[in-house]
Amino acid sequence: MDLRLSDSQLTAREYARRFASDVVGPLADRTDRDRAMPATLLEGVREGGWLGAALPAEWGGSEMDSLAYGLVTEEIGRACSSVRSMLTVHNMASQALVRFGSSEQQARWLPDLCTGRKLIAFALTEPDAGSAASSIRTEARESAGSYVVSGTKVWTTFGLIADLYLVFARFGNKPMALVIERERDGVVIEPMPDVIGTRGSMLARLRLLDVEVPTSHRVGPIGAGISFVANAALDHGRFSVAWGAAGVIRACLDACLAYASKRSQSGQLLSEHQLIRRELTNMLVAHTTSYALCCRAASFRATGNPRAVMETALAKYHAAQAAVRTATDAVRLHGANGTSQDYPVERYMRDAMVLEIIEGTREVLQNSLASYAMQRPYSRS
Repeated sequence: MDLRLSDSQLTAREYARRFASDVVGPLADRTDRDRAMPATLLEGVREGGWLGAALPAEWGGSEMDSLAYGLVTEEIGRACSSVRSMLTVHNMASQALVRFGSSEQQARWLPDLCTGRKLIAFALTEPDAGSAASSIRTEARESAGSYVVSGTKVWTTFGLIADLYLVFARFGNKPMALVIERERDGVVIEPMPDVIGTRGSMLARLRLLDVEVPTSHRVGPIGAGISFVANAALDHGRFSVAWGAAGVIRACLDACLAYASKRSQSGQLLSEHQLIRRELTNMLVAHTTSYALCCRAASFRATGNPRAVMETALAKYHAAQAAVRTATDAVRLHGANGTSQDYPVERYMRDAMVLEIIEGTREVLQNSLASYAMQRPYSRS
């Protein structure tokens, strides 16, 4: 695998780095404290074209290749996991339309989704159905040329401000996916602000009270809602989260390097203590390995290799765990200051814990990766 970045990839990373430094970073703490994204930050995300970063140029997106999109996600995730989560959920739901939407659906929604004029949320999880997506209870029944949808979705990222929702329901015993607009009668949106991390992701509970939806809003065939539409979206989400986790690790390392070079203990800078140097080394290794696995996944995705799904899950599994370990160590390295909101490592730790859960929990990925290894002997090639 060629590790050299192309000119376009270098440009994308530098553009994202400046945006993260100048726009996202200064508002990250406020976003976390207020549990909402400031209007100026939201507008900056839209104007920067980040919501269409991975979407086709045909519809107005940037059509970044897999590695460029990953590099962008790492830079933004390094500054603020809540902003990264917006890119993740919007792009993963939009990707489902790119892959499975009809030409009419694509022409209707993708131009606004690529430019950010509209935001789409991914509504899969329910009160009694999380990682076991096949257990969803939201129901769709046909009535006079429309679907009538009833059910409740929870933990819908940026559901408070989304214009569209990619909703997964059951039609009889078969899963299906539909696009539902927020202004439809029977759509009730409630905030879910009390979460441990990514607090600015404006989570919502979505109550669907006999919502009438045109049959033309169904994405993909009946029966393909989970195995194709949802899984394709979740695969993109895992790729984005893996890169975001690498960003959190890098943010922790940066914060610890800065702190250790200024803080003294027993007449020496922390950076001169052997145990502190060991912790910094572990953080460097955590970022390097996570970054390498993310690049490997990007390479498989770029060539359409069938192993791309497994490699993406592997990158997400490793990077999310590494982010939790690194962020926890970063808090400890800061001592009592690490528990204070005056230092960003406290936020990094809370955000990292979320990364192990979203788009497939650690345990779900353990199970799927082990199954893959047993069914097909793992090869280094």
